Amino acid sequence: MRSFRGGLLIGLAVAVLVGVLAVIYEFYDTRTLKRTVRRGEVLCGVNKGLPGFSIPDDKGNWTGFDVDFCRAVAAAIFNDPNKAKFVALDASERFKELQSRKVDILSRNSTWSMARELDYDLYFPAVAYYDGAGFMLPRARNKETSLDLTGSKVCVQTGTTTALNVSDYFRANNMKYEEVKFDKLDDVVKAYDSGKCDTLSADVSQLYALRLNLSKPGDHMILPDMISKEPLAPVVRQRDDDWMMIVKWTLYAMINAEELGVSSENIDEALKSKKPEVMRLVGNEGNYGEQLGLTKDWVVRIIRSVGNYGEMYERNIGEKSKLKIPRGMNQLWNAGGVQYAPPMR
Repeated sequence: MRSFRGGLLIGLAVAVLVGVLAVIYEFYDTRTLKRTVRRGEVLCGVNKGLPGFSIPDDKGNWTGFDVDFCRAVAAAIFNDPNKAKFVALDASERFKELQSRKVDILSRNSTWSMARELDYDLYFPAVAYYDGAGFMLPRARNKETSLDLTGSKVCVQTGTTTALNVSDYFRANNMKYEEVKFDKLDDVVKAYDSGKCDTLSADVSQLYALRLNLSKPGDHMILPDMISKEPLAPVVRQRDDDWMMIVKWTLYAMINAEELGVSSENIDEALKSKKPEVMRLVGNEGNYGEQLGLTKDWVVRIIRSVGNYGEMYERNIGEKSKLKIPRGMNQLWNAGGVQYAPPMR
């Protein structure tokens, strides 16, 4: 009898322990896709207000390049781009908030670097925008290149890669400068606009956006040279391969769609195509969507809702936008740029 009771107690203890562990695993597991589907929306960390990339209007409606990418992920999963919910994050808090699962993905002009992957235990699936640090200054200063900036007073934001890039550049070229740091981007812009510094440094794409917020945008120029490599990429947590694959291949699908000439305007014709690459893209051949845990028409969902990479670029930051940033390096590889996606085969 004692043996039976002892065994029963041990069995109950094991059952309770298994139950507790199951609850803990369900709460802390890394299966973001499962939690996202159960929640019914994608939580996306974005910049608090960067024109062209992520900015809300007075009614709380978000637009921008980074915003559209999140909507593409939502469209792939739910067939509804409006299932993307946006959480505004400062540069200093973005990675920690992703780690703590406040958001499922960062789509927030974040530079892919080795230190960030190692220090924060994060993963940058693919480069969405090739950028580089640069300088903006009043046209009245009459400077032509970054090498003319010795003696400048440079405003930068803390918690970004910019401060180190500026320090490395001036030191490598034996140039003197004065650094003026601010925690918040708004304070950086205000300081520059009010003349507290005569130069502002940030990623070049960001400089185009920030210039729109100045009191006299036309009085300021962005120097043509870049002083660093800034591959901007969406960010996810490590050891979450299913989710990482969806984020990565959502971007690659949009790039491949542009290369193949598939857009939101001709997606219905693309569904009738007999070209093998197009058939695989739209789900008429192969089972790539199912392997990702999605549907066969996952790319069709993306293109109908958001468009291909080129459409997303031009609408938000390219020639059809207020920023009018040239495609440059972000042109497709077969059109003079470096934007390149692995084939879907």
